[in-house]
This record gives sequence, C-alpha cells and structure tokens, in this order.
Amino acid sequence: MTVEATLARVDADLRAGRIPVARQRLRGLVVSCPTDLTVRRRLAEVYRLYGEPAQAGRWAYLEADRDPAETAAFEDWHRDPLDRMAAVAWRGPEEAAATAATRERLAALREAASAHAGRPVDWLAVHAPAPAAEEEPRDLWCAGFFVVALVAAGFAVLGLVTFVRWWL
Repeated sequence: MTVEATLARVDADLRAGRIPVARQRLRGLVVSCPTDLTVRRRLAEVYRLYGEPAQAGRWAYLEADRDPAETAAFEDWHRDPLDRMAAVAWRGPEEAAATAATRERLAALREAASAHAGRPVDWLAVHAPAPAAEEEPRDLWCAGFFVVALVAAGFAVLGLVTFVRWWL
C-alpha cells in the first residue's frame, strides 16, 4: 500500500474515531518510511489527540516549526542523546532529509550523541540491537536450573508425605 493510500486510511480511521488504529498505521508507516516528514507530522498530531506531549515532540522533533513545550517534554523523557537519537527513529544518512532544517537537527543530535558516547555514532549503528549472545546461554541455564529445582522440591515433598504416612 502506498504512503498516500495509508494516509487516506488514517484519515478515515480518525473520522470514525478509531484513533488507536490510526496511530498504529502511522507507527508502521514511520518504520517503512522513516525519512517522510509528512508521516512523522501526522503521527505527532495523533499523539496530540492523546494528550501525550513527549510523544508528539518525539515525532515532530525534526520539524522546523516544532512546539518548544513538546520538544522539551521529549528531551526530558529521553535525556541521554543516544536514547533520543534512537527514539527519533531516523534511518539512513542525514542527507536523505528533505529540508536543510531537518538535516541540521539530525546532525546536531548525532553530534551530541557522539560527544556523549565518546566516539562517533551514526544513524544505522544506533538502531543495531545490543549483542545478546552471552545472555542467552545464561538465561537458558537459569531456566533449566529452575525446572530441576522445582522437580527436586516436588520429589522432596512427595518423599516427606510418604515418610509421614509410613511412620503413622
């Protein structure tokens, strides 16, 4: 489905009062089209309907005419520039932005995140999932240990009950 067709469905959802459905459509569209400022603007509008200034500020963060109160709410919610960079959910180079103001905002955010991290950060790396290879075996081991402990406790209770019945 094209961006225009999805936005038309969003309009229909909003007219019908299906705000959560409209929001979900727009969230999916932002994932598919992260550089489309129109989609971000519409998502910010929907979050305004919810009365969520931090989320509205998140999705209007790249706008030239963003609301300072919403921007402050978003920045308070995501104080860490790396976290803020990830929350903005931009994918690709800053040059893909349609306006100079957006490119400047993206560059300023990336530079703040790089300074905070103490190393250069780019828009693709900030979205990469953290390596979890070390966590998986430990989690599996803990789950296995829990099951063995539960079975052992069950046998202990069964043995105790059998012993008490035998004794009496």
